[in-house]
Amino acid sequence: MRRVLRFLGFCLLGLVAFVVLAGGLLGYFVYSPDPELPQLSGTLTKGSIEVGGLKRTYLTYVPRGLPKGAPLVLVMHGSGENAAQIRVGTGYGFERLADEHGFAVAYPDSYSFDWNDCSKIGDFSVNGREVDDVGFLDALADKLITETGADRSRVFATGVSAGGFMSLRLALEDPSRFRAVAAVSANVPMPENFKCKPAGQGTSVMIMNGTKDPLVPFGGGEVNLLGLFYKNGNVRSSQGSGQYFADFNHIAGTPASNQTSVVDGVGVDQALWRNASKVEVELVTIHGGGHGIPQPYWRRPRLLGPSPMAPNGPAMIWAFFERQR
Repeated sequence: MRRVLRFLGFCLLGLVAFVVLAGGLLGYFVYSPDPELPQLSGTLTKGSIEVGGLKRTYLTYVPRGLPKGAPLVLVMHGSGENAAQIRVGTGYGFERLADEHGFAVAYPDSYSFDWNDCSKIGDFSVNGREVDDVGFLDALADKLITETGADRSRVFATGVSAGGFMSLRLALEDPSRFRAVAAVSANVPMPENFKCKPAGQGTSVMIMNGTKDPLVPFGGGEVNLLGLFYKNGNVRSSQGSGQYFADFNHIAGTPASNQTSVVDGVGVDQALWRNASKVEVELVTIHGGGHGIPQPYWRRPRLLGPSPMAPNGPAMIWAFFERQR
């Protein structure tokens, strides 16, 4: 009997040790404390709109005293997240910039786990039907233009991970609504994984990717986590994605390149395709960066790869949007 009790005691101790170790590893790789909420001039409101028979929700930030005719920026979250989480994931960076430069910010919620982007693979169906996220985002932009008096010709979209992939779909299928988009941690799906139906050229595109992204391979390949989870099909390389949009927008020639070094030894390369038209394509390479938007306010969980605190990704994106006239 004593041997049995001793054996059960060892098993219990082993189980406790395993739980403690697993919890410690989970905390080390997944947990990251939220950034401090900055002093902001405006208000954050919750809203909803019905599109395609579905009630869609979103958050809106409008700076105090925002004049009529200001720009509007939609910021989209990653897979399995929501509007509140992308606010944290960007370090409230777009709201800080909205106060400084004068524009409205909206954080839409996806209806399913993934945004219904150009990839054929993903969780974006409800009751056997694909969610019309293009229709939702288009309707949301129209609603917010009416409510805030935003400039119809200066509506922009950006997103991280799945939100970045969704931004690329807007560039291809809704260029008349979105003047420019910026996709972070996202590449163009390969032909066998591509379902979008491009409507025509006319939208400027920025792609911002890290070279050590563990989910969306910088050099192209299968989108997955640790080779086991969240498999979303094959994508082009970051360079190939930039070239895809340059070709799509009929911008010939070699892109202009600018290399800079920022803090902590993180290098940033900017390749810019531009011609006489008003459309441009920019690829921002974050050397040593992981999955997510670099910014100085919050470090991402270690599971997502290196999290450099520079450059200021939201500020670079806004600078790209601001020059699109």
